[in-house]
Amino acid sequence: MRSIPDIAKQIGLFEKRAVFPLLALGIALIFFVKAIHGAEDPQTDESNVRKAYAAKVRETYLFPFGKDKLALPGNAAVEGGDFLEPSAFPDAKYCSHCHQEAYHEWRQSLHSNAFRTPFYRTSVNIVMRTKGIEFARHCDSCHNPIGILAGALNDKYPFDRSFDRDGLTCMTCHSIQSVQTKLGNGSFVMGVPSVMVDEKGNRIPGIVPDSEILAHLDRHSKAVMQDIYHKPEFCSACHKANLPPMLNDYKWIRAFTAYDEWQGSKFSQQNPLTFYTADFTTCQGCHMKREANALPDSGAKQGTFASHRWLAGNTAVPFYYGFDEQLQKTIEFLKSGNFLNVDLFALKNVDDGSIAAPLGTVPVTLKQGELVQAYVVIQNKNIGHSLIPEVRDLYEAWVKFTVKDSAGATIYESGFLKPNGMLDPSAHSFTNRPVDLLGDFVDNHKVWTIHSVAYDNTVQAGRSALVRYQFRIPQEAKGQVTITAAVDYRHLRQSYLNNIFGPDHPAYPIVEIASRTRTLNIGENPASAPAAADNADWMRWNNFGIGNLDELQYEEAQHAFEQVVRMRPDYKDGYINVAVNFIEWEKYAEARAPLEKALTLHAEDARALYYLALVERRQRHSEAEVADLEKVVAQYPYSRDARRELGISYYQQHRSDEAMKQFKALQQIDPDDLAAHYNLAVLYRRMGMKDMAAKEAAQYTMKRIDPGAPTYSLEFLRAHPEMNTESVPWHVHTESEAPMAASAGQH
Repeated sequence: MRSIPDIAKQIGLFEKRAVFPLLALGIALIFFVKAIHGAEDPQTDESNVRKAYAAKVRETYLFPFGKDKLALPGNAAVEGGDFLEPSAFPDAKYCSHCHQEAYHEWRQSLHSNAFRTPFYRTSVNIVMRTKGIEFARHCDSCHNPIGILAGALNDKYPFDRSFDRDGLTCMTCHSIQSVQTKLGNGSFVMGVPSVMVDEKGNRIPGIVPDSEILAHLDRHSKAVMQDIYHKPEFCSACHKANLPPMLNDYKWIRAFTAYDEWQGSKFSQQNPLTFYTADFTTCQGCHMKREANALPDSGAKQGTFASHRWLAGNTAVPFYYGFDEQLQKTIEFLKSGNFLNVDLFALKNVDDGSIAAPLGTVPVTLKQGELVQAYVVIQNKNIGHSLIPEVRDLYEAWVKFTVKDSAGATIYESGFLKPNGMLDPSAHSFTNRPVDLLGDFVDNHKVWTIHSVAYDNTVQAGRSALVRYQFRIPQEAKGQVTITAAVDYRHLRQSYLNNIFGPDHPAYPIVEIASRTRTLNIGENPASAPAAADNADWMRWNNFGIGNLDELQYEEAQHAFEQVVRMRPDYKDGYINVAVNFIEWEKYAEARAPLEKALTLHAEDARALYYLALVERRQRHSEAEVADLEKVVAQYPYSRDARRELGISYYQQHRSDEAMKQFKALQQIDPDDLAAHYNLAVLYRRMGMKDMAAKEAAQYTMKRIDPGAPTYSLEFLRAHPEMNTESVPWHVHTESEAPMAASAGQH
C-alpha cells in the first residue's frame, strides 16, 4: 500500500512549488482591509488580479472546441466567462477554523479525493496521453473544477497545481450560484468565491478574518449558502453525464443518469408511474443525513450536522488511503438493510413443472435426484436510483448463490471469487459491458471509445430483478439443504484494480448488502413463519410480477399480479399492474377493466389515468385519451412520460401549438428527450421555422442510437457466451455453465 505522498508524487501533483498562492492570500487580506476602511473597492481590485491572471493563461490556452469555451467537452462555467486564479478559492484549512467537523468528514470523502486517486488518474491519464489534455476537461469539470476554471487543463499551465490534492473543496461547492438545466458533465455556474458579503449584499472576494465572519454570520451565510444546495438539481450538475461527439468523434452517448433515475423514482414524487410510493426524499436526504457532530462546528444545529461524508458505495478510496473511519461508516451504510430485499421466492420441479411459491408460505417437497430451479427476487427497495447508478463498468455488484448439504459441502455455487480475486464469469452481476468499434470490452474506463453496450443488468429504483438458478439435488443427499442468495458488492472490479496496481495488491473490501437463507429438508417441508426481513406475501408476488414483466414473461407476470389483487382487493396498484402487463403484452382491450376497477378505488388516480389513456388511444377514443393525459399532467407537471404522450396526442389531433408546448416543457425536464427533438423538428418545419427545425433534427440525429451499434455488441457477445446469456432478459444459471476464464477487463 502506497502512502499519500507517494501517490501524489506519482501523478505529479506537487512538481511546481510556487509562492503564488501565499502571495495572493496576502493580497486578498489587503483588499479586505481596504474594503472595511472604504479605501478601495475590493471588487475592482480582485477584477484586476483576475484579468491579469486570465490574460496570462490565455497566452497558451487551447480552445479547440470553440472561442472562449474554456471547459468543453465539459460544461463547467463561471460568472464573467473568464479564468479564475486558484488562490481565489479559500482552501479547506481556512474553512476548518470554524467548521472542524465538516473538514474532518470532507477530507475522507470521495469529493475531497475526486482528483488525486489512482482509480481516477488511471483512466484520465490515458485520455490525456492518447487524445490530449484538453479532452480531460470533460472529466475534470466534475473531478477538479478549480483546475478547469483556472485554465490548468493545458500543456503550458505556468502556475502551481497544489489545488489538485483537494478535488472538490469547500469553496467549489459553496461558490456555485446555479446549475444549468440538467445537462450534467459539470453543468454549474461558479461565482467568484466569497465567504462574506458587505452591508449592501455585494460579494467580497477571497478570504476575510475569522473575527469579521463571526461578527456578521448572516452575511457569511448569504455568501456561502444558496437555496439550490438543498435540491437534487444541484447534484445533477455532476451526477449526470454524457459522452459528446467532440470527445469520442462518434456521436452523443448517455453515460449515466443518477439524477434522472432519482426523478423517475418514488422518492421524487414527480413520476406517477412508479410501482411503489414513498415520502419525498432528496439526494441530500439520503447522502447528507444529519448526525451528531463529534467536533466543534459552527454549522451544527442542536448538536447535529449535515454529513459531509456523502456516504454511498465508494469503499476503494478510504481503503486505499487508510481512512478507517470513512470505510467503516461506508460499510455500515451499505449493510444497513434499508436498500435491497433478497427473496428466495420459489422452487420449481423442472421434471414435472410444479412450483412452490411463495417459499415458506406454502409446503414444498424436495426429492433426491430432483432437478430444481430456484427463483431469487432482488428488490431495489429504498435506493433512489439504480443498482448500480454510475460507471457500472467499474463497480461490481453480483448475486452469490450457494446450495449446501447437511455437512456443508457445496452442491451448487454461482457468483464465487476465484483464488486470484476474479469474479465467476457466469455470475449474475448488476453491471454493464460497454464495447468499442471492434466489439472489444472498453477497459480502463476509456469512455471515448464506447460505441455500444452489450448488456446492462442494472435494477432501476423501485423495480425487481428475477434471477433463476438450476441445480440437482444429489441422489445420496440426506437431511437438509441450505440455500443462500446474497448481493455482494466490490468497488472496484478486480481486473481494473489489477490494471492500476498489478496483480499483487491487497484484496479490496467486499460488502454483503443483503441476503436470505432457507434451510429445507430432503422430503416434506411444511409452511413456516416468515423472517422479520421478509416482505408480506402480496408484495412478494408483486415483486415477482415486476421481475417477470421486465423479463418479458407476460404470462408469469399476469399470474403473479392476479395473486396480488386476490390477496389485496383494496390495493389499487395491483389492478394497475395487471393492466400494465396487458398493455406490454399488447392486449389493450383486456387492460380496460382492471384500470376502471383501480379508478373506483381511487378516483382520478394519475397512474391509472395514464395507462387508460394508452388504451383509449389504441381504441381511437381521442377525446378521452387527451382528457386523461391532461389530468395526469395537471397532477404531475414534471412527468416526462405524461408530457411526451400528451404532446403526441395533441400532434395526432393536429393541435400543433399545444403539442409544441408539451414538447418544450418536456425539454425543460429532460433536454435530451428524443421524442421532443423529433416532434419539434417536424412541427417547426410545418410552421416554416426551418432553422429551428434543423436544430432539433440535428439534436435528434446526434442523440438517437446508432443503428449499427448492435453489431459491435454482437461481436463481443459471440466471443463471450457467458455474457451472451446475461444479455438475454430471461435466462437460467445452470450447473452446466462452463467455468470460463475471465479475460482481463471483464471482471
